[in-house]
Amino acid sequence: MLETDLQPHIRLGRNQSANYALLPGDPGRVKRIAAFLDDVEELVYNREFCSVRGKYKGVSVLIVSTGIGGPSTGIAVEELNKTGVKTMIRIGSCGALQDNMKVGDLVIAQAAVRDEGTSKTYIDPCYPAVPDPDVMFAILKCARELNYRHHCGIIRSHDSFYTDRENEIDNYWSERGVLAADMETAALFVIGRLREVRTASILNVVTEKTAILEQSINDYASGERAAAMGEEREIKLALETFAFLSGLELSST
Repeated sequence: MLETDLQPHIRLGRNQSANYALLPGDPGRVKRIAAFLDDVEELVYNREFCSVRGKYKGVSVLIVSTGIGGPSTGIAVEELNKTGVKTMIRIGSCGALQDNMKVGDLVIAQAAVRDEGTSKTYIDPCYPAVPDPDVMFAILKCARELNYRHHCGIIRSHDSFYTDRENEIDNYWSERGVLAADMETAALFVIGRLREVRTASILNVVTEKTAILEQSINDYASGERAAAMGEEREIKLALETFAFLSGLELSST
């Protein structure tokens, strides 16, 4: 692949890449993340893939939105890998499945239940969806240093909010200790592992276990303060993790 060759969906080439990529779902979140960076360069907005590049504490970081769900996340991971990105952290929202979790809490995914379709197109369902351990432990270290309220454990990735059995499904996984639900992490973990990309996932609780889904999402979209604070914290946590990992890599060379 030439430096100027563009990937078909994200529309980026190697000359626009970085070692680290932050993957929000919502394209609208990209500009909010860019506010944390220096030397920001707007790149491309094609379909759900909005991208910018900047620096955090001197570390070059690429931000690319992935849209909703596993299929578009898988496209982003595959194409970013081809441009040379080797470490990717998802930052997104989730619904809590445990009573002790509050809006604005962060969830660091230790593994994901593959209750979605994208990862199953790649490999047998018994293959695990797990993050890179070095990246996950770096996130946990930085979360403790930042004193952010967080939970670490298994989450569930799924494909729909609106099946006729949502409460039943949520209760099933809640009773088995699963912390939260999103739609992208399992695909990220599985594809990343198969492509030798380091991945991790930090999620912001926007819906508490006993809340009404539609109302919680509407509160989040309108800037409900606890969820907005959680978003700011997951951005800061991911960027601090990149800075920490970059420091480790420099010290080992």
